[in-house]
Amino acid sequence: MLRTTLNDALKEAMKAKDTRRISTLRLILAALKDRDINARTDGADRTGIPEQDILSMLQTMVRQRRESITAYESGGRPDLVDQEKEEIAIIESFLPKQMEPAEIEAAAKAAIAEVGATGIKDMGKAMGVLKAKYVGQMDFGKASAVLKGLLT
Repeated sequence: MLRTTLNDALKEAMKAKDTRRISTLRLILAALKDRDINARTDGADRTGIPEQDILSMLQTMVRQRRESITAYESGGRPDLVDQEKEEIAIIESFLPKQMEPAEIEAAAKAAIAEVGATGIKDMGKAMGVLKAKYVGQMDFGKASAVLKGLLT
Protein backbone atom coordinates (compact mmCIF):
# COMPACT_ATOMS: atom_id res chain seq x y z
CA MET A 1 0.00 0.00 0.00
CA LEU A 2 2.78 2.46 0.89
CA ARG A 3 4.57 1.49 -2.30
CA THR A 4 1.49 2.50 -4.31
CA THR A 5 1.12 5.71 -2.32
CA LEU A 6 4.72 6.67 -3.11
CA ASN A 7 4.26 6.02 -6.83
CA ASP A 8 1.01 8.00 -6.90
CA ALA A 9 2.65 10.88 -5.03
CA LEU A 10 5.44 10.95 -7.63
CA LYS A 11 2.89 11.16 -10.44
CA GLU A 12 1.08 14.01 -8.68
CA ALA A 13 4.34 15.87 -8.05
CA MET A 14 5.26 15.51 -11.72
CA LYS A 15 1.90 16.93 -12.77
CA ALA A 16 2.35 19.83 -10.31
CA LYS A 17 5.98 20.31 -11.44
CA ASP A 18 7.14 20.31 -7.81
CA THR A 19 10.85 19.68 -8.38
CA ARG A 20 11.86 19.20 -4.72
CA ARG A 21 9.08 16.67 -4.15
CA ILE A 22 9.89 14.87 -7.42
CA SER A 23 13.57 14.52 -6.57
CA THR A 24 12.86 13.37 -3.00
CA LEU A 25 10.29 10.81 -4.12
CA ARG A 26 12.68 9.51 -6.77
CA LEU A 27 15.34 9.08 -4.07
CA ILE A 28 12.87 7.16 -1.92
CA LEU A 29 11.76 4.93 -4.79
CA ALA A 30 15.37 4.29 -5.86
CA ALA A 31 16.28 3.25 -2.30
CA LEU A 32 13.19 1.05 -2.20
CA LYS A 33 14.06 -0.62 -5.49
CA ASP A 34 17.61 -1.21 -4.26
CA ARG A 35 16.29 -2.88 -1.10
CA ASP A 36 13.88 -4.98 -3.17
CA ILE A 37 16.76 -6.20 -5.35
CA ASN A 38 18.88 -7.01 -2.31
CA ALA A 39 15.98 -8.92 -0.76
CA ARG A 40 15.51 -10.88 -3.96
CA THR A 41 19.16 -11.95 -4.03
CA ASP A 42 18.83 -13.05 -0.40
CA GLY A 43 16.15 -15.53 -1.44
CA ALA A 44 13.05 -13.54 -0.43
CA ASP A 45 9.88 -13.56 -2.49
CA ARG A 46 9.51 -11.35 -5.56
CA THR A 47 6.89 -8.99 -4.13
CA GLY A 48 9.52 -6.76 -2.52
CA ILE A 49 10.31 -5.83 1.03
CA PRO A 50 7.46 -5.72 3.55
CA GLU A 51 5.72 -2.52 4.63
CA GLN A 52 7.58 -2.45 7.97
CA ASP A 53 10.93 -2.45 6.18
CA ILE A 54 9.78 0.44 3.99
CA LEU A 55 8.84 2.43 7.10
CA SER A 56 12.20 1.61 8.65
CA MET A 57 13.93 2.76 5.46
CA LEU A 58 12.04 6.06 5.55
CA GLN A 59 13.02 6.60 9.18
CA THR A 60 16.64 5.98 8.27
CA MET A 61 16.39 8.54 5.47
CA VAL A 62 15.01 11.13 7.91
CA ARG A 63 17.79 10.38 10.40
CA GLN A 64 20.45 10.75 7.67
CA ARG A 65 19.05 14.13 6.69
CA ARG A 66 19.03 15.32 10.30
CA GLU A 67 22.70 14.37 10.56
CA SER A 68 23.36 16.27 7.33
CA ILE A 69 21.60 19.34 8.71
CA THR A 70 23.96 19.33 11.69
CA ALA A 71 26.98 19.09 9.38
CA TYR A 72 25.69 21.82 7.05
CA GLU A 73 24.93 24.16 9.96
CA SER A 74 28.46 23.79 11.30
CA GLY A 75 29.79 24.31 7.76
CA GLY A 76 27.77 27.49 7.24
CA ARG A 77 25.58 26.19 4.41
CA PRO A 78 22.04 27.46 5.18
CA ASP A 79 20.91 26.74 1.61
CA LEU A 80 21.60 23.03 2.06
CA VAL A 81 20.04 23.08 5.54
CA ASP A 82 16.79 24.35 4.00
CA GLN A 83 16.92 21.68 1.30
CA GLU A 84 17.37 18.90 3.86
CA LYS A 85 14.51 20.24 5.98
CA GLU A 86 12.22 20.24 2.94
CA GLU A 87 13.19 16.64 2.18
CA ILE A 88 12.53 15.62 5.79
CA ALA A 89 9.03 17.13 5.60
CA ILE A 90 8.31 15.23 2.39
CA ILE A 91 9.59 11.90 3.76
CA GLU A 92 7.78 12.32 7.08
CA SER A 93 4.51 12.84 5.23
CA PHE A 94 4.63 9.11 4.41
CA LEU A 95 5.38 8.01 7.97
CA PRO A 96 2.73 7.43 10.64
CA LYS A 97 2.38 10.05 13.36
CA GLN A 98 5.48 9.95 15.53
CA MET A 99 5.08 9.08 19.19
CA GLU A 100 5.45 11.78 21.83
CA PRO A 101 8.10 11.39 24.58
CA ALA A 102 5.47 10.34 27.13
CA GLU A 103 4.15 7.68 24.75
CA ILE A 104 7.70 6.43 24.13
CA GLU A 105 8.28 6.12 27.87
CA ALA A 106 5.00 4.23 28.36
CA ALA A 107 5.85 1.87 25.51
CA ALA A 108 9.34 1.34 26.95
CA LYS A 109 7.90 0.48 30.36
CA ALA A 110 5.49 -1.98 28.73
CA ALA A 111 8.34 -3.59 26.76
CA ILE A 112 10.43 -3.90 29.92
CA ALA A 113 7.52 -5.61 31.67
CA GLU A 114 6.85 -7.86 28.68
CA VAL A 115 10.38 -9.25 28.54
CA GLY A 116 10.93 -9.11 32.31
CA ALA A 117 13.99 -6.89 31.92
CA THR A 118 15.85 -6.28 35.18
CA GLY A 119 18.99 -4.51 34.05
CA ILE A 120 20.91 -2.98 31.20
CA LYS A 121 21.83 -6.45 29.93
CA ASP A 122 18.17 -6.94 28.94
CA MET A 123 18.02 -3.74 26.92
CA GLY A 124 18.37 -5.57 23.60
CA LYS A 125 15.34 -7.75 24.31
CA ALA A 126 13.20 -4.72 25.21
CA MET A 127 14.45 -2.82 22.18
CA GLY A 128 13.51 -5.79 19.98
CA VAL A 129 9.94 -5.64 21.29
CA LEU A 130 9.74 -1.90 20.57
CA LYS A 131 11.13 -2.33 17.06
CA ALA A 132 8.62 -5.07 16.31
CA LYS A 133 5.61 -3.11 17.54
CA TYR A 134 6.38 0.51 16.70
CA VAL A 135 8.29 0.57 13.42
CA GLY A 136 7.76 3.90 11.69
CA GLN A 137 6.10 5.44 14.74
CA MET A 138 9.01 5.82 17.13
CA ASP A 139 12.46 7.35 17.03
CA PHE A 140 14.46 4.39 18.26
CA GLY A 141 17.41 6.59 19.24
CA LYS A 142 15.17 8.37 21.74
CA ALA A 143 13.62 5.06 22.78
CA SER A 144 17.06 3.62 23.45
CA ALA A 145 17.91 6.54 25.73
CA VAL A 146 14.60 6.12 27.60
CA LEU A 147 15.18 2.35 27.99
CA LYS A 148 18.70 2.93 29.24
CA GLY A 149 17.42 5.43 31.80
CA LEU A 150 14.74 3.04 33.00
CA LEU A 151 17.05 0.02 33.21
CA THR A 152 19.97 1.63 35.06
